[in-house]
Amino acid sequence: MLSQLQQLFQRIDKSKIFQSFVIAVIVISALTVGAHTYSLHPTAELALHWMDLGITVFFLVELVIRFIASRGFKDFFTKGWNIFDFIIVLGSLYPAAGSTIFIARLLRIFRVLRLVSMIPELRLLVNSLLKAIPQMGYIALLMFVIFYIYAAMGSMLFADINPVLWGDVSISMLTLFRIATFEDWTDVMYETMAVYELSWIFYLTFIFLTAFVFLNMMVGAILEVMSEEHRNAREEQTSDADMPATKGQIAQLQAEMAELKQLLKEKQ
Repeated sequence: MLSQLQQLFQRIDKSKIFQSFVIAVIVISALTVGAHTYSLHPTAELALHWMDLGITVFFLVELVIRFIASRGFKDFFTKGWNIFDFIIVLGSLYPAAGSTIFIARLLRIFRVLRLVSMIPELRLLVNSLLKAIPQMGYIALLMFVIFYIYAAMGSMLFADINPVLWGDVSISMLTLFRIATFEDWTDVMYETMAVYELSWIFYLTFIFLTAFVFLNMMVGAILEVMSEEHRNAREEQTSDADMPATKGQIAQLQAEMAELKQLLKEKQ
């Protein structure tokens, strides 16, 4: 009985119709959270309250279906996305009443993130980004070193010109971040060029390193990991597609072996 129920829930969980319905409920959940930010009629507020309650119950039921469809407690919680969904659903069960209503709504906003766990393409992007973090960390460390060097130089050279922007190393790093994002950076450059004509070299070399070299290195690290993830996904799809054929061949071989055994018994 339990195995039959598990097989039924597995079919439901893998059904594209059910998955599409879950995605639709997630989108509706996001809309209801956004609707609470407006001044609505009390009747609409009441309707949104019951709708939000129904969505919370649905997410809980959907999580139970996925849990029963899995091969047990260990199999369910060994998958990172299942843990993620469990935390999101558990957070949405936080009571939305009294002084805690703000915290409850804040927690329920994160239910939108369940789109990531439901849509394979989004999962692939997030997995690629997480796996690229170690490589990006080294690039970020190198960027910090360059920022620090240029900030120290800028503070020593330009502190007398504009102490608001170059007063110390920390303020200078904020100014350099502004320059790296191209936010009115020419105003900063022209101000220092009025005193130091060759100060443009300072800005152009910094922008070349940060905006072009390091940014492209970041993009390259992410693209490399993403290509690897796409290749692994295609290999898994290929192996899954070949699995039914393999099972069919094994069944055919077993049938042939049974026929041969039957023939040998008849001859004996």
